[in-house]
Amino acid sequence: MAEGNDVFDVIVIGAGPVGENAAARVVHGGLTAAVVEERLVGGECNYYACVPSKALLWPMELATEVDRMPGLGLRGPIEAPAVFARRDEVVSHFDDSGYVNWLEKLPATFVRGRGRLAGPLRVDVAVPEGGTRSLSARHAVVLATGSAPAIPDVPGLREARPWTNREATSTRQTPKRLIVIGGGPVACEMTQALHALGAVESTVLVREDRLLTRTEPFAGELVARSLAESGIDLRFGRSLARVERQANGGPVMVQTDDGSRFEADEILVATGRRLGVYDIGLETVGMRPDGPIEVDASMRATAVPDGWLYAVGDVNGLNLLTHMGKYQARICGDVIAARAHGRTDDLPSLRDRADALGAPQVIFTDPQVCAVGRTEAQARADGFRTRIVDHDIGAIVGAQLQVPGYVGRARLVVDEDRRVLLGATFVGPAAADLLHGATIAVSAEIPLEKLWHAVPTFPTTSEIWLNLLQEYGL
Repeated sequence: MAEGNDVFDVIVIGAGPVGENAAARVVHGGLTAAVVEERLVGGECNYYACVPSKALLWPMELATEVDRMPGLGLRGPIEAPAVFARRDEVVSHFDDSGYVNWLEKLPATFVRGRGRLAGPLRVDVAVPEGGTRSLSARHAVVLATGSAPAIPDVPGLREARPWTNREATSTRQTPKRLIVIGGGPVACEMTQALHALGAVESTVLVREDRLLTRTEPFAGELVARSLAESGIDLRFGRSLARVERQANGGPVMVQTDDGSRFEADEILVATGRRLGVYDIGLETVGMRPDGPIEVDASMRATAVPDGWLYAVGDVNGLNLLTHMGKYQARICGDVIAARAHGRTDDLPSLRDRADALGAPQVIFTDPQVCAVGRTEAQARADGFRTRIVDHDIGAIVGAQLQVPGYVGRARLVVDEDRRVLLGATFVGPAAADLLHGATIAVSAEIPLEKLWHAVPTFPTTSEIWLNLLQEYGL
């Protein structure tokens, strides 16, 4: 391989949080790195998903807490322009120069453009000024190309110019009438946020018979109750049949499979993600862009000879959560550096990866939905002999002090043979504060007898742990 300015130890395609972490770890391991990105450095999460959505949701949560607490007086409506201004602030006004500077100070070489594999250890970049810049890697190429919003193949839907999470989180004006398609985290979060910011006529069309189908059933039930009580119209068992937008940006007309018709100013599609495997040159290394890139425990692509290609984050399909992609990137970067220096006995522990035990997730609705590990259904499907322990979080003194009339529920999924936690779910206001303790218990497989000695403080909501363990019989 010819040496030169465009030869690096490692090339990373994708500069979202996952790609940034991979680059940082290989540089920390003593290697050189180039990072290629066509869009904003910082990725979907920082500009169009996790960060801006929480900036829109947090005022709603604070306002709801004020409404629930006696003695705080009456408040006026949420001022949407001020919320949007704060959103713009937390996304750096969609300016990625700060992230670029951070990459270059690692130090890594940043290359702006569309990166594609061009054969083993080679990446071609279509640069904005025209032409192609060819890069070569000595040790590895890391794919961190993420995912994009998926638009279902429904007649008229694409032509209607629907919103996805990108438009919903970056909007500067709230539609009065909104139709949301989907029942997952994005649909639930953004429906509540936009409804609180002025989408007073909000309708959610859900194909399934409940919300948040990957969580415990009671989680979706409590969120559905909250949405309905706030005036949001939920329609279950409905699929799109046809969509049409009137001329000159007029209203959107939606027809469902049962013949019902709905009209709104905007339609938000939140029905899943399309993995970033298309048009990244997989065919040049004998792979087909038709699904997630299969990887081993070290994030190395199993279909590529010689072990030089890695895939981290959404693109490998293991877990479409930013924090889990960053975790995979740290593993990947450390493995690449160790292998490059011949330290094959110094690889990080890969046997008990967190994404194999169950990833933590918070859905920032009101109430919050927080879960880690397996649900009851998943544990039984995996063949575990399980016991389920449920408790009303509202019965805890700390919860009652925090939120008058607190409505919430907690569940532990216990492996009866080993007496360790397989999963935990907490649903309720500010329930996210309970999650990390459960994450530690699940990932470390702490025996319940030892967990009983982790005494929660009084009067806090964390006393739910004491009640759950007592309910179990400890």
